[in-house]
Amino acid sequence: MSESINDRVAEAMAHLKATQEAVVKAQSELNAASMTAHSADRAVRVTVGGKGELTSLEFIDGKYRSMAASQLSASVLEAVNQARADMARRVVDMVDPLTRLTPRGMAPESMGVDWSSIFGSMLSENSVEKGSTAMDRLRDEIHEDEEEPGTPTGRGTENKRQRSE
Repeated sequence: MSESINDRVAEAMAHLKATQEAVVKAQSELNAASMTAHSADRAVRVTVGGKGELTSLEFIDGKYRSMAASQLSASVLEAVNQARADMARRVVDMVDPLTRLTPRGMAPESMGVDWSSIFGSMLSENSVEKGSTAMDRLRDEIHEDEEEPGTPTGRGTENKRQRSE
């Protein structure tokens, strides 16, 4: 029986070593990883690193010059949220199998990490789904404002831009 225990210990140690090596490899890949996304209006391109940190922000083709501040802000937020959500999915795809490895194979799904408690709605396909972007919500607000009587002037640029899209 002692040999059986020694075999189990050796098996567990080999598994631990393999898991540690896989974790180091995943960590290295994530440290070098980046994800790039564009806003729906193609005015903004952003890149985030493996931890979701913003590493690059570009305004494409000078489109920002004709945008209202609120439109530009919405475009930036939309692109950042998309890139961070893509990176969160990549992290889960890479790390989740490691969190469920046991010496006898994969643990049941219920024994894995609750990724939604870590990343929240970022992992939801609906969180960055086309049709519910920050830019779409802004356009809805602009249309609602146009319908209000007695609205102050000064929105001509926004209205012209909206009609040209």
